[in-house]
Amino acid sequence: MSIILNQTTRIIVQGITGTQGQFHTGQMIAFGSKIVGGVSPGKGGQEVHGVPVYDTVEEAMLKQQVDASVIFVPAKLVKDCALEALEAGIKTLVIVTEHVPLHDTLEIMAYAEKQKAEIVGPNTYGLISPGQCKIGIMPNNIFMPGEVGVVARSGTLSYEIVYQLTGAGVGQSSVVGLGGDRVVGMSFIQVLEKFEADPATKAVVLVGEIGGNAEEKAADYIKGMTKPVVAFLAGKSAPPGKRMGHAGAIIERGKGTFKSKVEALTAAGVSVANLPWEVGPLVKQALAQGSEKVYG
Repeated sequence: MSIILNQTTRIIVQGITGTQGQFHTGQMIAFGSKIVGGVSPGKGGQEVHGVPVYDTVEEAMLKQQVDASVIFVPAKLVKDCALEALEAGIKTLVIVTEHVPLHDTLEIMAYAEKQKAEIVGPNTYGLISPGQCKIGIMPNNIFMPGEVGVVARSGTLSYEIVYQLTGAGVGQSSVVGLGGDRVVGMSFIQVLEKFEADPATKAVVLVGEIGGNAEEKAADYIKGMTKPVVAFLAGKSAPPGKRMGHAGAIIERGKGTFKSKVEALTAAGVSVANLPWEVGPLVKQALAQGSEKVYG
């Protein structure tokens, strides 16, 4: 099993005729994803990598059975694309584009809640279930099927953690990139809930970073989980008072610091790795102990 997507998930690509859309459509197909259509207004009737292109999402859904969509368009066009997909009935929407205007994102999230749809992103690498399906831009060759779920805020750091897990012989059930914009769709808690309910996931790796309180909130939920959680946090050496890269990396009133996050996670029974290559051994230890949580 997996979470959110599997080998039967049927996907459309909004912005498929653009440079990024074309390239990553090819990569998703190579991974085994079922890309059933693309959407680019005015380009209907064309094909990209053998995938039919439609002028609208509605037209694509009339011609194909569609479960999910991924968006590869400039930030100023994301709102229209997302609302079009949600209005057409898409229930899983992945927004790869970064720096989507905040008010646009808020409008997208409000409409998604009304439509009972799940949003991954904006500014996400996407999500992947190794051996089954991927939606997004992550490299194909670092993932391996297995029983460890990964949820992360950072893209490149997530790749490093997965690379270390695979190198240690630890496969992944599903990997989800929440996104790096200030406001994103799915949260750590929502993904942790799915991993907790997934029989194929035996342990979870949480990849966080300084800023915001998402990791502290996740720690409260982890206290009630039956599956062990290992974490790695970026930002230990971040200089005080300096603005960091991600829009969500904001520290306020003592919350959002590296120290506060480590303390919250450790108190919840999470083993927090100091370095990326420590994650694999800690996960192996957690799996060997079954459902008993590992304390770092």
